Amino acid sequence: MKKILISHGDGGRMTHDLIQQVFLPYFKDPVLLEQSDAAIISVQTPYAAVSTDSFVIQPLEFPGGDIGKLAVAGTVNDLAVSGAKPAFLTVGFILEEGLEMSVLQRVVHSLAVTAAEAGVRIIAGDTKVVEKGSCGGMIINTTGIGYMEMPNRIAMRNINPGDVIVINGGIAEHAVAILAERAGLEFSPILLSDCCTLNGVVDQLLDQFKTIRFMRDPSRGGIATSMKEIAEHTGMDMVIEEKRIPLRSDVQGALEMMGMDPLYMANEGKVLIFVAEEEAAALVQCLKSIPGYEAASEIGRVKEGTGRVLLQTVIGGTRELDRMSGSPLPRIC
Repeated sequence: MKKILISHGDGGRMTHDLIQQVFLPYFKDPVLLEQSDAAIISVQTPYAAVSTDSFVIQPLEFPGGDIGKLAVAGTVNDLAVSGAKPAFLTVGFILEEGLEMSVLQRVVHSLAVTAAEAGVRIIAGDTKVVEKGSCGGMIINTTGIGYMEMPNRIAMRNINPGDVIVINGGIAEHAVAILAERAGLEFSPILLSDCCTLNGVVDQLLDQFKTIRFMRDPSRGGIATSMKEIAEHTGMDMVIEEKRIPLRSDVQGALEMMGMDPLYMANEGKVLIFVAEEEAAALVQCLKSIPGYEAASEIGRVKEGTGRVLLQTVIGGTRELDRMSGSPLPRIC
């Protein structure tokens, strides 16, 4: 069985062979095939959005995705929820000595397919190899570039008291899939990560609903941490209704068994949307009409306050939520 060797990263013949045999069959953009030291691209708008991210998830392949799919989705989603149209992606691979070549090929293929489905061009890349035991098999770094026509449309400063908070589906699905895989727990049906690109649905919403103020993809730290960051930045209170938060029963049961709070669990295909009250109901109905987003829901409102996140619990109490403390699930993305 072929594996990655240190010499695959030395810049010589084996590096050349790795690029030709593993990467270029899937990464076929004309700009990348020039194999220049820099990609030259044309810019269609006066404004560009840039986002960079690194992915260290374990395991590299998991139910519903892999590190390649995640790398594209994570970067594309950061651009999309900022109001940009994702266009370009750079990809850097840190490979560990001993990584099975077949795993790398599957990840590269998955990454290329996900980028193509999202309409994003892979225009630059890099590969390095580190000693065995250094990085858990593989780390991927990405930088995404997107076009932006209205740079101030989506911003925290646009959020107003009275705005409604909407989410596009059930929470904690990515985290519970990873937890179950690591623990060797088997569920029927299998718990799948929600890992996916959101730029298509976000484009549709922005075209149709002109009072969307702000969006955030609640990945690490879950919806509670994302809400707290927004509350502190705006100085307003976020009042969330627990009974309205979509949470699949199988996900809830699995997290209860593991002693985890779904509000702090990572998501990789969800978006929090802050929208004016007059468009909130129609926005939710629009989401529900899109396959995969049938569980979309209004989950709360913005109120004047002091930067708190207040959860109205199902038993009638109020619980103040803070940022996640510690890391109950390292290497989640």
